[in-house]
Amino acid sequence: MERKTRIDTLGAVLLVTIMITLGLNQVAIKVVNEAISPLMQAGLRSLFAIPLMAAYMAIRGKPFDWSWAILVPGIATGICFAVEFALLFSALELTSVGRTTIFFYTMPFWVALGAHFLIPGERMSVVKFAGLVLACAGVAVALYPQGGNPQTSFLGDVMALVGAIFWAAIALIARTTRLSTVTPELQLFYQIVVSAIILVPAAIFIGQGFRDPTLMHWSILALQVVVVVCISFVTWFWILSVYPASDMASFGFLSPLFGVLFGWLFLGETITWTIVAALVLVAVGIVLVNRRPRPHP
Repeated sequence: MERKTRIDTLGAVLLVTIMITLGLNQVAIKVVNEAISPLMQAGLRSLFAIPLMAAYMAIRGKPFDWSWAILVPGIATGICFAVEFALLFSALELTSVGRTTIFFYTMPFWVALGAHFLIPGERMSVVKFAGLVLACAGVAVALYPQGGNPQTSFLGDVMALVGAIFWAAIALIARTTRLSTVTPELQLFYQIVVSAIILVPAAIFIGQGFRDPTLMHWSILALQVVVVVCISFVTWFWILSVYPASDMASFGFLSPLFGVLFGWLFLGETITWTIVAALVLVAVGIVLVNRRPRPHP
């Protein structure tokens, strides 16, 4: 499919659906963390997704490319993928879903900033940059001290923020190297293979294992593997290959809205004034980032 110059209806619908799914995914991770340690859960999610993705690619005739020009950036994105989710899963054990999603989804700022310098034709306008800065100001508001609130953790906040940088690195590597010439499925396949190789042994080495998981926990993990990894992530990479990175990334700011909502709805998390203020700033930032000047007659 040829590249597009802006987000159309199909792209917008897919992006919003993915953001809702990822918002629910934060709740799922936090629930499973009670029974499977963060590193082990992240590693198993990648490990279980490998045969599913391999079978899907074989059935659909998607090519496997092991040339050095693809292998090197593929391994690089796999390492970033492993670090990203090690940090995210650990952050969700320390702090609330709402706070984690706000910090984690600063990713669009890092993508748009990187695309401005690395990808021709995707330079940010003054209005777009102002929107991204305003949205990130919402993150700064979320960092406001919470007065001993047990649902918050500075370490967890920082983990989610650094995880966002590694997520952005994956998007930028995928756009600026030969990896952009392969299918989204192969990009994801590299990432889950490399991350599984890193995360499962790391969890065993540092003593992070199982905490008496039940059928419910295994079922939620299975949904993560199929819905999040094998469907949402593949769709995300397809969108990345078709639409402008800076415009596409701005939709990532929707996920904190869903994360806060689902954290409150399913886990009873407290919605503080700082969270509300942060979400308002993020929403205004989205409007500015997606605002396009009227064409001259």
